[in-house]
Amino acid sequence: MLTARFDDALRYAADVHRAQVRKGSDIPYLAHLLSVAALVIEHGGDEDQAIGALLHDAAEDAGGAERIADIRHRYGDRVAEIVDACSDTLETPKPPWRIRKEAYLARLSEAADEVLLVSAADKLHNARSILSDYLVVGDDLWDRFTTGRDGQLWYYGQVTAILRRRLPGRLTDELADTVTRLGHEAGA
Repeated sequence: MLTARFDDALRYAADVHRAQVRKGSDIPYLAHLLSVAALVIEHGGDEDQAIGALLHDAAEDAGGAERIADIRHRYGDRVAEIVDACSDTLETPKPPWRIRKEAYLARLSEAADEVLLVSAADKLHNARSILSDYLVVGDDLWDRFTTGRDGQLWYYGQVTAILRRRLPGRLTDELADTVTRLGHEAGA
């Protein structure tokens, strides 16, 4: 069951990400957070994991270590640890993309199971969105990303390989299918 804690975290996430939209769209960023939380809940996650899903980008995108401390104060150690583990960096300015992603992949290889569920839900929703947009706009989609097609496909392929090994099941299978289809559609 979700409690008033989840409701509070939803309001918190909406406040943190209020001015953000998804790359290349007018879709409020909150839609992504709600989708990730829904996937976590649908795949057996508990309230802490659902809250972690709502807040998984809060520190990376808005506040770094201070945001983690605030999340820890509001929602506890477990949620803060999920958010921290799902962040590719807390530094401002952010290090180069490839360095951040390689560090994230290394951490994901060792992450707690509760983190893996949130990460898989996040990456699945992102991959679905990328595929959906690619089917509409074609190769112009890759201009949205610093690393273009090859970097995105490399990263999602690496995440998928780790999650297939560490978190086998329907969620990871769907991620693998989506990433494979994206690669085929994009001619990789």
